[in-house]
Amino acid sequence: MPRFVALIVALVLALAALPASLVGTSAQEATPVAAPPPFPPPSANVSVFAEGLDNPRGLEFGPDGTLYVAEGGQGGTTSTEGECEQVVPPVGPYTGGVNARISILDAGGQRTSVAEGLPSTQLSPTLGSLVSGVADIAFVDETLYYLLASGGCSHGNPDVPNGVFRVNEDGTTELVADLSAFVMANPTAVVNPGDFEPDESAYGLEAFNGQLYVTESNHGALDAIDPATGEVRRVMDMTETEGHLVPTAMAVGPDGNLYVSNLTTFPMVEGAAQVFTVTPEGELGVHAEGVTAVLGLAFDDEGRLYVLETSGPGSGMEAPIVPGTGRVVRLTEGGELEVVATGLVFPTGMAFGPDGTLYVSNFGFGFPPGAGQVVMIDVSAPLPAATPEAP
Repeated sequence: MPRFVALIVALVLALAALPASLVGTSAQEATPVAAPPPFPPPSANVSVFAEGLDNPRGLEFGPDGTLYVAEGGQGGTTSTEGECEQVVPPVGPYTGGVNARISILDAGGQRTSVAEGLPSTQLSPTLGSLVSGVADIAFVDETLYYLLASGGCSHGNPDVPNGVFRVNEDGTTELVADLSAFVMANPTAVVNPGDFEPDESAYGLEAFNGQLYVTESNHGALDAIDPATGEVRRVMDMTETEGHLVPTAMAVGPDGNLYVSNLTTFPMVEGAAQVFTVTPEGELGVHAEGVTAVLGLAFDDEGRLYVLETSGPGSGMEAPIVPGTGRVVRLTEGGELEVVATGLVFPTGMAFGPDGTLYVSNFGFGFPPGAGQVVMIDVSAPLPAATPEAP
């Protein structure tokens, strides 16, 4: 079964297994989706910073120390069937809308829109109408950029392509690089017809050496954009050596290398994901193994690498996509994984604040509008020892 189809099927089955009393309804298609139920609580070092978000994804602290959050939005009902190549069923056809946004969160967790009315898209009702929109954000100097994963005709938004955009001071936005056109003109070596998005579904955006790097998750490539000119270049086709590994998260390391991790293909075996290094010269290496379903990477001020697993060990499923099993792990100097926080519900992005607190997008997909959170994690607090099972 193709990777994306299998991931969504596993997610929908996980949500469908929740009690009916915990299920809400999406505004677009009256599709049952899970409302935030009383999951087992997260670890004691996790606290809620902000609520009321719409499918929160990437996080980034701005030059002024303010937290910015990318939001996928609420989807929509605009169909482009008959107008262009569609994502094949059961994932597609997609339908689009214009309600994704970028928000800032003040010190008290209160939200204000920076840019709104951006394209949003949702899967077919058969697979739960799950939503995508603004995938990630990054700063180059004082300027905010965002990665759009919901643009293009195949996502029900024919007037705006997928790509990297600049946010102006007045809240207007402008296209810097058309990634829909670039990926169509530059196919990767490995393409799976049953798991193919014509306009891509890119996930990560990272400022690195003055350029903006993008993980093309569906097509399996790493691309770079010159923010001054909009020129796009293919850094590497990761499918040539790694197959369909589904690259997602990125972070710049203290050694000057770019670190990239992945979601993996189906079946999503526990520990099958990796963390790679990409040198400024574009050389790929393996830094760590044994992680699961990774959607976030971040370094603390001591140079330690943290990995966000959206769902993982202990899920009891071959494909570990179960609410409440998301966690943050830290890579030790000896190469082992140290659990930092547990009990997260489909977390999708993370960033360290100026004070060393780790912020994570929680309830990042599969839940109704307004159910998303940003939580704070005290990474210095040790987890309590596991309670031995009774004989």
